[in-house]
Amino acid sequence: MTSAIHLVDLQKSFGQTAIIRGINLEIKKGERHAIIGPNGAGKSTLFHLISGKYEPTAGSVKLHGNEITGLPPYEIYRKGLSRSFQVTNIFHRMTVYENVRCGIMWNMGYKYSFWNRVDTTEEINLKTEAVLEEIGMVERAMTPAGLLTYAEQRALEIGITIAGGADVIMLDEPTAGMSHSETEQAVALIRKISENKTLVMVEHDMGVVFGLADRISVLVYGEIIATDTPDRIKENEAVQEAYLGTEHDDDA
Repeated sequence: MTSAIHLVDLQKSFGQTAIIRGINLEIKKGERHAIIGPNGAGKSTLFHLISGKYEPTAGSVKLHGNEITGLPPYEIYRKGLSRSFQVTNIFHRMTVYENVRCGIMWNMGYKYSFWNRVDTTEEINLKTEAVLEEIGMVERAMTPAGLLTYAEQRALEIGITIAGGADVIMLDEPTAGMSHSETEQAVALIRKISENKTLVMVEHDMGVVFGLADRISVLVYGEIIATDTPDRIKENEAVQEAYLGTEHDDDA
């Protein structure tokens, strides 16, 4: 079976400083895969390399067997990989509906046009409504995004992430800053939207990680020291020493 994501000897250096040090990793189609590690391990840098924000110093990134190394983020997005960010990334003055619609339009290749009314395009409207239904925000559709609660804004960002119909979804710290009840709601939403898709996430909450992930990769100083099922990761002495017994990660 072709992997959803395949990293081969992936490396990234900033000047003389090596951040990602030769990562080899296959993420299977349809699995929920978590990447954890201590502060400064390079998790966000790895996300940036996969999604195209950074270009690797060496190595390759493949999506469904196709080379995407060095492609800009919008091309990778249109090939079926979408991601969220640690910091909420929405249009605060636009409504919930308009935020989701923008994500759908971008994926469909719509450009800026002053003479076409997007609200009369039935296909876009139907897809927007379907995403709002999936993330449970139909009743908030006409609310300006800036007026949403923090948890609602994170749910909206997930909605924008899936709006283009990507089959590989990457979530960066999706429950950061949430209360226990908000985290439970977010986990239920993530489980729902990732059904029949490939999910890759960086997450600091070990309860979320062990409750959602099929497999976990542990990143330490730019290298993966273990990739295994949650139960085996818990028992791995090297992982316990490197991460699970330390403070939670705030990698930026």
